[in-house]
Amino acid sequence: MHSGIDLIASVIAFVSVRKADEPADADHPYGHAKIENLAAAIEGMLILVGAGIIVYESVRRLVDAAEVHSLGVGIAVIGFSAVANLAVSTYLYRQAELTESPAVEGDAAHLRTDAATSAGVLVALVLVEVTGVTWLDPATALVVAVAIVFAGVRILSRSSRVLVDEALPEAELGTVREAFEQHGAPELAGFHKLRARRAGSRRYIDMHVQFAEGTTLTRAHELAHELQRDIGRRLRGADVLIHLEPSEPSESRRGR
Repeated sequence: MHSGIDLIASVIAFVSVRKADEPADADHPYGHAKIENLAAAIEGMLILVGAGIIVYESVRRLVDAAEVHSLGVGIAVIGFSAVANLAVSTYLYRQAELTESPAVEGDAAHLRTDAATSAGVLVALVLVEVTGVTWLDPATALVVAVAIVFAGVRILSRSSRVLVDEALPEAELGTVREAFEQHGAPELAGFHKLRARRAGSRRYIDMHVQFAEGTTLTRAHELAHELQRDIGRRLRGADVLIHLEPSEPSESRRGR
């Protein structure tokens, strides 16, 4: 059951990554990047549904004391599944780190949990084979279901925070401030109204930059472009929107 849900989740991740890569259009002027976060949230919900089904079946079999058959085949299949999931999840984690894709990261986390739970199931099946105590099978399934719930909640929580436009981590906001402070141009008087969010693998930063009295509009645009490039380089291609403002007498280079 869990592997079937994995297949559906992987198809959703595949489609979402391709869709998120499409450029902005008239109906989606900010692009399609958030579809990756939506896909990760759907994957989290699918995981929770799968866990619920496993709990139901496990409790039913504990009550009915169902027999367990074909353990040799089951052990072989679960062992292969654990190794395959570990290998694929390791590869996906590397790709998620390179691309910062939440859909790929969610799928990697999902498969890594599968590898761990498959190992637990493998131990349970071996114990049933050795001891003949059949209730170990549904009891272990309940433990596996708990692990699956934690994975589903974690994926759902992380994707939901992005969908509601949670601010970037303080460390990344600090990187924006650092880029401004280290620029060194005397025309830069300060900045404020720093806002930042994430969508898919993209970061969007919006800030008001203030310029010293006498700065020409051409020079202000030049410095704004320099800041945009510097921040984008430090934050892996972030989209930076800078609003130009004249400085006030009380303003300093410290951002608010």
